[in-house]
Amino acid sequence: MKEKFLAFIQQHYRRYHDILFYTLTLSVIIVATGVALHISHLKDVRELENLREREIPVQEFTIKEKPIYVALQEAGLSNQEVAQIVGKLSTVADTRKLQKNDTYSLSVDADGHFIMLLLTQGFKRYYVANVAHVDGALVAGVSDVEIKTRIKTAAGKIKGSLFNSMLARGLQVPLILDFTDAFSWTIDFNTDTRNGDEYAALWEENYTVSGEITGQDLLAASYKSADGGTTYAFYFEDDFYDETGKMSKKMFLKSPISFRNYRISSRFSYGRLHPILKIRRPHLGIDYAAPAGTPVQAVADGTVKVAGYKGGFGNYVEIRHANGYMTSYGHLKGYGKGIKAGAKVKQGQTVGYVGSTGLSTGPHLDFRVKEKNKFVDFLKMKNRNSTVRDIPKEQRKEFEDLKVLYLKELEAAQKAAFAPKKDAAEDKNEA
Repeated sequence: MKEKFLAFIQQHYRRYHDILFYTLTLSVIIVATGVALHISHLKDVRELENLREREIPVQEFTIKEKPIYVALQEAGLSNQEVAQIVGKLSTVADTRKLQKNDTYSLSVDADGHFIMLLLTQGFKRYYVANVAHVDGALVAGVSDVEIKTRIKTAAGKIKGSLFNSMLARGLQVPLILDFTDAFSWTIDFNTDTRNGDEYAALWEENYTVSGEITGQDLLAASYKSADGGTTYAFYFEDDFYDETGKMSKKMFLKSPISFRNYRISSRFSYGRLHPILKIRRPHLGIDYAAPAGTPVQAVADGTVKVAGYKGGFGNYVEIRHANGYMTSYGHLKGYGKGIKAGAKVKQGQTVGYVGSTGLSTGPHLDFRVKEKNKFVDFLKMKNRNSTVRDIPKEQRKEFEDLKVLYLKELEAAQKAAFAPKKDAAEDKNEA
């Protein structure tokens, strides 16, 4: 048996010798590679920790304060390095269109090596980085500024005007305009508001991590007049609806001019004394006195029939609407974009600007309405506030559920705004 085993070994020695040799060699390679990778990993970790421990100052500027190339030069970089960095930035950003308020940050280490340039413009961030930190291997790129969302509320009382009262509470102009737009079919904020009226608003606000507000979308609003009547507007499926589910949008706006800076200087009359001609004659419209240049808006959807100069009316626009209605706008300083005969206009679209052309003693709008070719008093029209549509039945429950949430937020805002303030003595006693 022993002899047979030795004979087998001698016969197959070369084969098993080669197998054993290659197996041992492969094992050595695997072990060596593992050791090398482990050492490399430890080195990378150590370098990363060193980078974290290094204090690299970051300087922040605006373009107005200091142009980018000046900051780079003052950081000690050579003209060649500055040219390379600015050139790299130009591959991702249009440096010719930088604005004065655009911000940027610059990082240069203690040894004078450029680390990173980060430019924020609008909702984009452009960067140039030195990936090697020493040899000038620059990379450039762009990323979006992170936008966050939050829900906010506000409430208050009218003192003077809605616009100024809301501004005083810190609301931004676009949101105030959205608020008035939501009620523009039911409330004329120039003639219908009184001191002591109450308002509340709920909106969704988008903002950056630095706190800059990028947008505000009104979700719900309420307006309570001093006599106790409250009007609501709830945003649902791209439109505003009242608490009964009827669309806030009506066939006609409450006024051809927004709520700011106007007054009704002359009403509809069959025997008004003309201020220039000094004779009594019908004034079959309404005069809205306002500063020259104030935008004038179409009170309803329609088609422009006339846009041009018309005798005593001066610059004049006439619009044909559905159901036999026609509106006209006189004494205009100029016309809105695209306003010409045959043009389609949307409710609220600017058709012109308040002026004093034609027979006029000062800047104002002469606004008139015809119903089936007969002039009517716009302020007394019975169907002026006819609703366009209601919430569809299949969406009614969804609207009602959303309305409950919105009302809860509006009421909470009102309670917080109108809660009695404790005096200092009470606070001291409670403490």
